Amino acid sequence: MAKKETASQAPAKKKKNVEEAKPFTEAARLRVKYNEEVIPQLKEKFGYENIMQVPKLEKIVLNMGLGSEKDNPKGLEVAMEELAIIAGQKPVITKAKKSVANFKVREGMNIGTKVTLRGDRMYYFADKLMNIVLPRVRDFRGVPDTSFDGRGNYAMGVKEQLIFPEINYDDVDKIRGMDIVFVTTAKTDEEAKALLTMLGMPFVQA
Repeated sequence: MAKKETASQAPAKKKKNVEEAKPFTEAARLRVKYNEEVIPQLKEKFGYENIMQVPKLEKIVLNMGLGSEKDNPKGLEVAMEELAIIAGQKPVITKAKKSVANFKVREGMNIGTKVTLRGDRMYYFADKLMNIVLPRVRDFRGVPDTSFDGRGNYAMGVKEQLIFPEINYDDVDKIRGMDIVFVTTAKTDEEAKALLTMLGMPFVQA
């Protein structure tokens, strides 16, 4: 008769890693759209002669600040867990670069968490944000087109993490917003806006 395994002898179950949460078994739909539809449209619109001149999405950076929770280790842990669930990738802790007495911030203090998405994860997130998340926002009429930085990058803010379908309302202890930055290779804001519009970014219609 086989001996029953004790808890110490039983093989340890592999802990599911955030980076393994989404299997990349097929090309991201938005990447395919960029290659097959957006590149030809941009070449026609701006008259690029070389395909290397065509702007592309380089990375997406999600940043969640802690605010009043900066002194609460549990708050940082929860924020990192939520951002990992939303992005599908493990985030890193952001620290203060200098002390600011008025905000009770010391140099090196944990002030938030961020994650940088590239490649297929970037395209999966952008697709989800544009086509699932933003339309879920109540009375949504589009995102403003005034938040370009003059160098082809676009930033937008999200007031609460609850708009993401992966976040369970019952598990949320506090409403947390975040900044989302789209970094592109565009040289001008006009080119960057055209790129994001063709990818599906729902800018407010004038």
